[in-house]
Amino acid sequence: MSDKNPYEILGVTENASFEEIQAAKQRISQEYSEDNKMVESVEAAYDSIIMERLRLRQEGKIKVPEKIRFPERTVEAPKSKNTTITKNRVNWVQDWVDNPSQTEILIPTGLFLILSIITVISLNNNNDASSMLIALGFMSSLYFLNRKEKRFGRSLLISFMALVVGVGLGVAIAGGLRGSNVMVSNNQVASAVTFTLFWFVSCFLR
Repeated sequence: MSDKNPYEILGVTENASFEEIQAAKQRISQEYSEDNKMVESVEAAYDSIIMERLRLRQEGKIKVPEKIRFPERTVEAPKSKNTTITKNRVNWVQDWVDNPSQTEILIPTGLFLILSIITVISLNNNNDASSMLIALGFMSSLYFLNRKEKRFGRSLLISFMALVVGVGLGVAIAGGLRGSNVMVSNNQVASAVTFTLFWFVSCFLR
């Protein structure tokens, strides 16, 4: 059989269609399934014909259907750039956002709620007391964040950002309230807003 060309091995003519070649290959492979040499010969003949026709296609001499492929070989489709970017974004979000349990929410909620109430009901503008409460809130936020994944550096960064944003936003809100003749101090509002941000990052970030 080694003297035969690939078309003769498959029992088809050189003008046979790809469907006829595939059908012949499958039929002979099933018929001689217990003859390994015959099966290997058929596979080699099929590959040889496909390679020849692909070469002719590249030369523009014939047209090969897009569905043609090598037997038992899969060509991995190139990954879409947009799909990769989307996955990276999803992974980035999942890396920062936490899905806390009820207990993990209740404990920070209770703590920061108590600190907020103490700050709001305070009638004096005691800077030392306010600073102490905010420091306590900062340490609590740092503790809750670091407890999740033991990443102290990132926990410190998140807590510090919450502190800066909270104080700045609180002072701005206090200024707006005073313009509306509402008697509140900067420390009270800034502390309350900061505790709210501490609660949010402690529960839903990691």
